Amino acid sequence: MHSQVLQDVLRRLDKTFNNYFRRIKKGKKAGYPRFKGKYRYDSFTYPQSGFALEKKKNTLWLSKIGIITIKLHRPIPYKGVIKTCTIKRDVDHWYACFAVTLPDPAPGTQQRKLQIAIGIDVGLKHLLTLHNGDTIANPRWLRHSEKKLAKEQRRQARTQKGSHNRQKQNIKVVRVNRKIRNQRKDFHHKLSRKLVDCYDLIVYENLKITNLVKNPHLAKSISDAGWGQLMCFTEYKAAEAGTLVEYVSAYNTSQLCSRCGKIVPKTLATRIHSCPYCGLVLTRDHNSAITILSRSTNYVASSSSASASSGQGLSIEPV
Repeated sequence: MHSQVLQDVLRRLDKTFNNYFRRIKKGKKAGYPRFKGKYRYDSFTYPQSGFALEKKKNTLWLSKIGIITIKLHRPIPYKGVIKTCTIKRDVDHWYACFAVTLPDPAPGTQQRKLQIAIGIDVGLKHLLTLHNGDTIANPRWLRHSEKKLAKEQRRQARTQKGSHNRQKQNIKVVRVNRKIRNQRKDFHHKLSRKLVDCYDLIVYENLKITNLVKNPHLAKSISDAGWGQLMCFTEYKAAEAGTLVEYVSAYNTSQLCSRCGKIVPKTLATRIHSCPYCGLVLTRDHNSAITILSRSTNYVASSSSASASSGQGLSIEPV
C-alpha cells in the first residue's frame, strides 16, 4: 500500500479515540471504538498524492494498484482542485470519492433577495406540507420493498454461516437495501433542488429526530421518510445557490392556532385543526407549516418589502 494511505489509517484511529475521550470528559454516553474487520472496513484514502485522474480517458491511476477504468458520472467543478481521493467499497460496487476545494465566490454575490419564502412541515402521511397548502407525497420506499427484503432475509437465515451460499445471499440482501437507499436519496436530491430553485427562504422546524425514532410505533416510518437527509440536502444546495435555510423551534407547532395563537390540544390521530376561538379550520400539517413560517426571524424582517407569502406550484413525482 501507498505510505500515505497507511498514515491515514492512523489518523482515523487517532480521531476516533480523541472523539471518544472528549465525550467521556463531557459526561456523555460514548461507546468504546469498535475494531473493524475486513468486512467492516470499507474505504481507504489517499490524503495528498498517489492518485491521478485522467478526465478525457475516464481512467484513474492509483499508486501500488495501477490504472482503473471509471465512469465519471459528475465532472470536476471548474477551477476545483482535487485534494483527497477515497476508494469506497459497497459489497460488489466500488466508488472513487474526490474532495475538491473551490475558489471563494465574489463578495456580495452569494445571498439572494428574500422575495419568496416557504414554511415546511415534515410528516408521514405527506412528506412535506407547505404553508401555501401544497403537499408532497411520501413515497415510502421501504414499505413498498418490505416483502422482497423479507423474502431475501429468510433465504439468508436458512443458509449456513461461513458458506459460499451465505456470501451470495448476503449480496442479494445488500442489493435490495441499496436500491431502497438510492431511491430515497434520488428523490430527496430532486426535491431539495426544486425547493432551492423555487424559494429564497426555506423554513424547517428544528426536530430532534434521534428522539422521535425512539417511538417503536413510528421509528420505521420516520426512518423511511428520511427527514434529516432531506434537510441536509436542502441546506448544502441552498448554500451554493444563495438561498437561506432557517430552523425554528418545533415546540407546539401542531397545537398552536396559526391565526389567533391559542392552544388547541390534539392527539396524533387528530388530522384536522379546528379552532374553537377564531373558527379556523385547516389540516393539521397546513396549520403547522404556517406557524413554522411565522416563527422565522428572517421572514418577519423581510415580509414588509418582499412578497414572501406568495407560493409557487411544487410537484415532484417519485420514480
